Amino acid sequence: MTDLQDQLQRPLRDLRISVTDRCNFRCRYCMPAEVFGPDYAFLSSDKILNFDEIERLVKIFVSLGVKKVRITGGEPLLRRDLTELIARIHRLEGVEDIALTTNGTLLKKYAQPLAQAGLSRVSISLDSLNDERFFEMNGHRGKVSTVLEGIEKAAEAGLQVKINMVVQKGKNDQDVIEMARFFKEKQHILRFIEYMDVGNSNGWRMDDVLAKKDIVEQIHQHSPLRPIAPNYLGEVATRYQYKDNQGEIGIISSVTDSFCTSCSRARLSAEGKLYTCLFATEGTDLRELLRSGQDDTAILNCIKSVWTERNDRYSDERNEQTIANRKKAKVEMSHIGG
Repeated sequence: MTDLQDQLQRPLRDLRISVTDRCNFRCRYCMPAEVFGPDYAFLSSDKILNFDEIERLVKIFVSLGVKKVRITGGEPLLRRDLTELIARIHRLEGVEDIALTTNGTLLKKYAQPLAQAGLSRVSISLDSLNDERFFEMNGHRGKVSTVLEGIEKAAEAGLQVKINMVVQKGKNDQDVIEMARFFKEKQHILRFIEYMDVGNSNGWRMDDVLAKKDIVEQIHQHSPLRPIAPNYLGEVATRYQYKDNQGEIGIISSVTDSFCTSCSRARLSAEGKLYTCLFATEGTDLRELLRSGQDDTAILNCIKSVWTERNDRYSDERNEQTIANRKKAKVEMSHIGG
């Protein structure tokens, strides 16, 4: 089969699947409590793709070139029997890697069964080691110690572990060095993420972004770094190795140093919509095709049509005008994952 490519000659290699729009945190940059409060209408279970539907779609995506699958949310470990879904995807021919993005609060319980089911890697969100700041940032929902326990259980289970820290000026930027030091000692890869203008709810301002170059400079002054090559084409994080060879960090910098040109990721929302960009304004309803009796060929042709017409490069084009044009229109990150 010839490579499926979009308008900018980017192949389809990665599929990110949100399995729930619910989360047990209320992080201000993703699901602020004043928006996602007690009366917020989350998706009912009949609106969310079931495991048969997800497995069927993954099989179709793999036939179009997808090799890596990442399970996201919301908080994916809130989805009942998630290990069953991981096992089903793991059994599909052509799937080379399955990863999970989580806030880590339930990992202590699920790390071992997830690894046994076929999960390869886990990315764990942790924005501070300071209990008070972390509690404030996650909407007073979780403790640092719980996440750290989950990280260690994941490592013990044999999962490759990466830590994700979203950095916001005036919120947790004072924790950059401490996070780097701590996870260097633990020998876990830490990735710093520039605060992004995802969704419509987080009150994003450019003034709140700590730029990649500033993060690198801070850490370099404390523990010298050198840039290293990406692991693969399309890797989102710029990699740096400590000069003493004691580990590495990564920077995900979609705001100040975008990586649109090599983006090979499609996103499937909890309710079955296909999105071709994290900053998308609309998606293609695959659930409707699944539930109206369309065969695999019809669904495959729909996905092919969407991808071959894809020309998204929001981060490359980001300026005041593009932000203004998409204001109140972008899909929420809690629907399609990070």
